[in-house]
Amino acid sequence: METKDLSTVKDYNYSGEKIFEKAQDFLPINGTDYVELYVGNAKQAAHYYKTAFGFQELAYAGLETGLRDRCSYVLMQDKIRLVLTSPFNPDSEISHHIRKHGDGVKVIALWVDDARSAYTETIKRGANSFLAPMVELDQFGEIVKSGIHTYGETIHIFIERKNYKGLFSPGYQKWETEYKPTSTGLKYIDHMVGNVAPGEMNKWAEFYENVMGFANLITFDDKDISTEYTALMSKVMTNSNGRIKFPINQPAKGKKKSQIEEYLDFYYGAGCQHIAVATDDIVFTISEMRKRGVEFLYVPGTYYDTVEDRVGHIKEDLDELKKWGIMVDRDEDGYLLQIFTKPVEDRPTLFFEIIQRKGAKSFGKGNFQALFESIEAEQEKRGTL
Repeated sequence: METKDLSTVKDYNYSGEKIFEKAQDFLPINGTDYVELYVGNAKQAAHYYKTAFGFQELAYAGLETGLRDRCSYVLMQDKIRLVLTSPFNPDSEISHHIRKHGDGVKVIALWVDDARSAYTETIKRGANSFLAPMVELDQFGEIVKSGIHTYGETIHIFIERKNYKGLFSPGYQKWETEYKPTSTGLKYIDHMVGNVAPGEMNKWAEFYENVMGFANLITFDDKDISTEYTALMSKVMTNSNGRIKFPINQPAKGKKKSQIEEYLDFYYGAGCQHIAVATDDIVFTISEMRKRGVEFLYVPGTYYDTVEDRVGHIKEDLDELKKWGIMVDRDEDGYLLQIFTKPVEDRPTLFFEIIQRKGAKSFGKGNFQALFESIEAEQEKRGTL
């Protein structure tokens, strides 16, 4: 992943405000270490993500490794690590999480150089502890972990790996089968979006600013993200080097129930709405994922009638983008290509965004109306609009 270190430059958000010079450095983060989902059947979910998304098997922990209460499968694609965890005990916290939320993101793990310092600094700034610093050891070295709570039942785990040479983490063994579907070209996590209740957006934006040293990259109000029927508001929070970006969404008042309200209703609270994953060739990625059964939101053909007027020249063939339903937007730094899956489970909650950045740092503001109209069409089918 190519990244620009924003901690030493004076960049601007989209209101013209100097932003990255304000981001604090008491919590340096190297990147996303892994994302853990609590799921009803980890073995079957792992098969889905291997088949449909092109993830590769990496590591496993369960009964065979001495775990008596759960099992976890670790999948990898380039710099993305996905952990799928299922419980054995019906009364466990994991089981409670799945009963309440369905399959969903529990852990957004952040790779740091010092997990003890990350914990100390965030706790003294007001974070609620999830996991005091602990050391896990095996023959490959040690990993230091700590953790804090964030919105809903989502947590951040700080992972320190500098003294570890193993495959993933102590307690895991190599996981290998004969079934090895090819990659779909996914590279890294671009951003992860959290949905929170009405009136909670500023609270959690301030949490990331005050507790974790993030800064507000851009704010969207209900005039930016709205249709005739629904609207939402969003603040995009970023750490100082720009490698971690967390948009925080809340519903805004509209004529009908927005996608954020639908999510909150079916997830039973705040949580991670979608994971945006980057690719260097979105046409290849989407063509592969469609062949493997991944369903994407429908983009009306009329959307493409005005793309060239709106974004200017792009290298990609517009007819090819139209064929696959890939949207385009431009900002002052370049353009981006993006597309959104339908929810990847029966509850209309978690979905994925596939994004290819051609210089753009933004989030596709010019696509918001078309995207929201597509989501509303799906909501109408579900009877939740």
